[in-house]
Formats: sequence, structure tokens, C-alpha cells
Amino acid sequence: MTWYQTVFEMIDMRSFSNLWYWIALAVLWSTASRWILGVPFDMVQRASRQGGQAEIDLADMVRINVNRLTFVMDQSGHWLTGFTMAMLTTLLVVGFWYDFEFAQAVLFLAFPASLIGAMNVWTAYRIRERNLAGDALIRIMTRHRLVTQIIGVISIFVTALYGMAQNILVTGPL
Repeated sequence: MTWYQTVFEMIDMRSFSNLWYWIALAVLWSTASRWILGVPFDMVQRASRQGGQAEIDLADMVRINVNRLTFVMDQSGHWLTGFTMAMLTTLLVVGFWYDFEFAQAVLFLAFPASLIGAMNVWTAYRIRERNLAGDALIRIMTRHRLVTQIIGVISIFVTALYGMAQNILVTGPL
């Protein structure tokens, strides 16, 4: 057996039957719901419970990440949006028109992740425009996490249904 066969046997381009794909899906959504606008959610919880210095630390972390994100979007947001849409369109066409399962699997990861990215940008601009702090900042960060988790649950559910259907079509029913 050549190294090429060994690598592709281990990676398995039929992604929905690959354990590594499902691990990547779980890590994606675990990370997305843990880090809200680049801030670990435990900081939001600590600020909500303790106030004081924890609330100041949260405001500082959010300010830094909001300024960083809005700066990037102000400078190159159109290009990033265009590139993201082109990549998603490419994955959609290659995955479903040409029936390439790997592109379908990547699309099931990338599309909802791009929704979260757009939501991050929207929330960052909202925080910056309203100059949110204190309880209002904690509320928007908590709501952002809840919507992220809802998108994650829907994404995992849809991916699991589609993945099971693909596996049944490829291998046949038992």
C-alpha cells in the first residue's frame, strides 16, 4: 500500500462517514458558543455575577475586539464578503451540481459559520454605535451566544440528517 492510499484511507473523502468530520463539527460549534466576539463567555458570566472589576475587564475585552473587528470590516469588508460568498457559491456548485461529497461536507460547516461571522460583525457595530456597557453589554453578549447556540443546534441537526441520508444512499440500508 502506498502512502497516498494510506493517507486517503485515513482521511476518507466520503466525509459524512468519517469520524474526523463529526469531531470537527463538534469542535466548531463548541468553540463558536464558547467565544463570543473573541471574548470567552465565562467573562460575561463572571461580570454578570460579580460586577465591579469583572465588568470593567469584560468591557475592555469587548471594546478591543469590537474595535479590531470593525476596523477590519471598514478597511476590507467588501472584499471579505465577496470572497466568502464566492467560496460558498463554489462549494455549493461543486458539492451539489457535481455531487462531490467533500464539498457538501465543507459547505455544511462553512455556511452556518459564515452566518455566525455576519452576526459577529452586526453585533460589533451595534455595540460600538450604542456604546454599550454594564448590563446592556452583558445582555447583548448573552443573546448573541443564545442565537449562536440555536444556529449550532440547527446546523448539527441538518448536517446529521443529510449525513445519514448520504451514508444510507452510498452503503445501502442494513
